[in-house]
Amino acid sequence: MEPRDSIDLGEMSIDVVRKDIKHVHLSVYPPDGRVRISAPRNMTLDLIRVYAITRLDWIRRQQRKLLAQERETPREFLDRESHYVWGKRYLLKVVEATAAPMVKLKHSTLELWVRPGSDVSRRREVLDGWYREQLREAVGPLQEKWEPLLGVKAHRILVQHMKTKWGSCNSGSGNIRLNTDLARKPSDCLEYILVHELLHLVEPTHNARFQSLMDKFMPQWKQIRDEVNRLPVRHEDWAY
Repeated sequence: MEPRDSIDLGEMSIDVVRKDIKHVHLSVYPPDGRVRISAPRNMTLDLIRVYAITRLDWIRRQQRKLLAQERETPREFLDRESHYVWGKRYLLKVVEATAAPMVKLKHSTLELWVRPGSDVSRRREVLDGWYREQLREAVGPLQEKWEPLLGVKAHRILVQHMKTKWGSCNSGSGNIRLNTDLARKPSDCLEYILVHELLHLVEPTHNARFQSLMDKFMPQWKQIRDEVNRLPVRHEDWAY
């Protein structure tokens, strides 16, 4: 298990995790702006505190953005409820039938076929499974496009629901994880997140080299990142 500690800066408590890394990495997580610093194992707590103090303005800006971000109301999976597929809004139509559960995407409606009496959790489960399949289908062509361009090869790309990130990369194992909810966002958001994670196979941190690589291969990445964070999100979503 990774060694964990914490530092307090006034009313702000910051989680500290030490890892086998060379550089410090700072993250601010939704929904309430929790702060975590990943630091090299040999870095003292005093040095980490000094680093955190120098980034206080940035931390507070990120926390304000999270608190101000527009959020959708919780979904109840009822008729005429709004749902999004690749950034486009559809009205939900629930169809109860004695058949295998499925989802059908029509011109302006999203048909959710469930067995009679299916509750909210079951309806959510069926729809989330469908979103997962949509994302898996979309990832393949993007992977074929970008891996040769970036000169990398992911060992595995896993699609799953994630509570704190849109994506993640384990540069040691070569595994990349993508959040199922990306299928709700415009397709360029998925492409940006995939490129972001693939480049972590080259540069594990978000340092100047990483940003330079993003600038080189996807010059518009900052605009897409801002788009991801501007879009209305569900209560369990976050800023990236």
